[in-house]
Amino acid sequence: MSIEVGTIVVGEVTGITNFGAFVELESGETGLVHISEVANTYVKDISNFLKEGDEVKVKVINVDDDGKIGLSIKQLEDPDDRIDHAPEMSFDEKMERFLKQSSERQQDLKSREAKNGGSSN
Repeated sequence: MSIEVGTIVVGEVTGITNFGAFVELESGETGLVHISEVANTYVKDISNFLKEGDEVKVKVINVDDDGKIGLSIKQLEDPDDRIDHAPEMSFDEKMERFLKQSSERQQDLKSREAKNGGSSN
């Protein structure tokens, strides 16, 4: 069976590395799900998402001339489900937040200095 780009297939995770997971497809061929193609969120440790022996549904995203198969789990998910780390903020909101935090830090330093007698000698 020839694997074509865009095909959705089922496979079994046969190996986990720090850069991705190897998946044996029903055809007997092995492909790689790169860590960036695992989920619609930042993946620091792939083993938080997959483990050896897991059955996964994957999309074939590329097949190199040398036969290497690139796979994706993330491309089967709805992109609107992406979990971002920080909410979108305007520049003004970011600046306001920064100024507030800066003012709080300055107050904290002043009160520590006053507690220590105003001198660090």
